[in-house]
Amino acid sequence: MTDTLIIALTTMGGLGFIFAGGLAIADKKLRVEENPLIGKINDVLPGANCGACGKAGCYDFAVNIVNGKMKVNGCPVGGEDVANLIAKILGVEAEPAIKQVPRILCRGGNNEAKDKSTNYKGPQSCAVMEIVGGGTKICEFGCLGGGDCIAACQFGALIMNDNNLPEVIEDLCTSCGLCAKACSRNLIEMHPIDRRVFVFCKSNYDPKRSKEVCSAACTGCGICERVSDGGVVVKNNLAEINYDLFYASNFPFDKCKTKAISYLNDKDNTIHKLVVNQ
Repeated sequence: MTDTLIIALTTMGGLGFIFAGGLAIADKKLRVEENPLIGKINDVLPGANCGACGKAGCYDFAVNIVNGKMKVNGCPVGGEDVANLIAKILGVEAEPAIKQVPRILCRGGNNEAKDKSTNYKGPQSCAVMEIVGGGTKICEFGCLGGGDCIAACQFGALIMNDNNLPEVIEDLCTSCGLCAKACSRNLIEMHPIDRRVFVFCKSNYDPKRSKEVCSAACTGCGICERVSDGGVVVKNNLAEINYDLFYASNFPFDKCKTKAISYLNDKDNTIHKLVVNQ
């Protein structure tokens, strides 16, 4: 019995020694040394792991930066400051980037969009309302007002206003784009922060129906197209701005009766009027 135990222990010990040696050799021969730049870049990233850069997280982004598959300014959350730090680590120059911010392309809130004759009772999530019954408003293209975009923002850059429409706080926005992804009706688009004129509507209703469901809707009348020299085109009853050809200084905003095409806010509109009247 003792001899059998000794043989078993010796055999197991010998096999363990052989396997351990094999693993040690394999580790030495097959080890892939991590580029130290990956760790340095990962350390300067915000650590939000939001995926806004298109990668699984900050570490994955750092790996792709070092491998030359991402630009140094590819982190929208970190912005220009992080881009400059990454560029310094890599010994390159950071490309200048204009901050991208979300724009809510709907102004059909409680005061403009007509309600359905039947009340909606259920979860207030936009995604759920879109599937279940389309929310409380008649318009099938407008903001549902459930606040999914606000819940998606990790930085508190969106709030719901008194008209039940989301508003963007530009100073808090990190350009991550998560709010745009959360909008079930694709009403939120990322645009350069210095772009101030938009078509605040996504409706494809015919002119008569558009007027019936929302006082702020684009009616597809085509006046904007005729007076903009290619800056605005109407497709499927909806105006679209071609920003390469659009010149706000020459556009007669007063021709749009519903104000579907307008400046982002009253301040921008006031500046426009002052410039035009000079």
